[in-house]
Amino acid sequence: MRADRLVSLVLLLRQHGRLSATALARELEVSTRTVLRDIEALSSAGVPVYAERGRHGGFALLPGFQTELTGLNHDEALALLVAGSRRGAQTFGLGAALASAMRKVVDALPESYRATAAGAAQRLLIDPEIDLLARRLVDEEVPDTIVAEVRRAVFAGHKLRIHYAAVDQSPKWRTVDPIGLVTVRDQGYLLATRSGADRTYKLSRILEAEELAEPAERPDRVDLDRAWQERSTRFRTGGDQVTVLVRVNPARRAELVGTALAVLAEEADADGWPRLELTFQDSRHAEWALWQLATNAEALAPQWLRSSLRDRAAAVATSYAVI
Repeated sequence: MRADRLVSLVLLLRQHGRLSATALARELEVSTRTVLRDIEALSSAGVPVYAERGRHGGFALLPGFQTELTGLNHDEALALLVAGSRRGAQTFGLGAALASAMRKVVDALPESYRATAAGAAQRLLIDPEIDLLARRLVDEEVPDTIVAEVRRAVFAGHKLRIHYAAVDQSPKWRTVDPIGLVTVRDQGYLLATRSGADRTYKLSRILEAEELAEPAERPDRVDLDRAWQERSTRFRTGGDQVTVLVRVNPARRAELVGTALAVLAEEADADGWPRLELTFQDSRHAEWALWQLATNAEALAPQWLRSSLRDRAAAVATSYAVI
C-alpha cells in the first residue's frame, strides 16, 4: 500500500508541478504527517523532491526527472474497467484505486498529449452530485471494508458469510454463494445463491461480511446482464402487486409512469388528463408514487388508496394549521 502511495505522490508532483502537503494529503486520502514522512522516504531513496517555502510554496520535483513505473495493480486495472461510471467505482469501493490508476494513465501519455488531455478533461463533467434543481443525489454509504470483503469472495469464488438487514426484519447471518456485483443508479447489489436458490442483496444492507475458505457452488462462467434481467422480471411480477386507476396532469405523466411497474390501459378524460391503469409493487409503492405528485395526480381506485392519501393529506394540513 505504501509503495503505491509513493508512486502516486511522484505522479501527482509530475503532473501538477508543485503541490502543498495539504493538497497531497487530500489527493492521497492520508494525513499531512503521512505525506511529510513519504516525502522524506522519497528523498532518502534518491527521488529529487524539494520544498519551496512561502505562501505559494509546496513540494516539487527537479525539472526533467523521469520515472520508470511498473504496470497497474489488480484494483487499478479493475477500476479502469468501471471508469465509465465514477460512481460505479465508488459503489464497489474502488474510488481510490481509480484515482491512482488514472494518474498512471496520464503519466504514460506522451508529454505533448498530456496537456491536451488535461484540458479536455476539464470540459467534461460526468454524474455531478446535484441536478439542475440543486437536489443532491443520495448515495448509500457502504464501508470500504465490507465492499472489499464481498469483492474478494466474488473474485476468489469463495462462500461469503454476511450479516444482512432485510426490510422490516431483524439482521440475520446468512452464508451465500456469491455470483457477481451489479450497480444500478448508484446502488450496489450482490447477486448470489443460497441453498441453490437465487438471492439478491443490497450492499448498503450488509452490516458485516466475511469471506470463507470454502469454495462457492456456482458455474465457472456467468452472464450477469441476463441474470440481472431475470431477477428484475421476477421482482416485478412477484410479491403483493396492486393495480390502481389514476388520472394525471399530462405534464407529469412520464414521471408517474416511470415509477410504475407496468401500464395496463390508458385513455383520455374529458379535460385531457390521461386516465391510467397502473401496476405497482405493493400498496406502499402505490401510495408513495401518488403522494409525490400532490394535486397533479388523483387516485380514482381502489378506495383504500384514496382513503390513505386523504388521511395523510389531512394529517399534514392539521400540522400546519394556523396557531
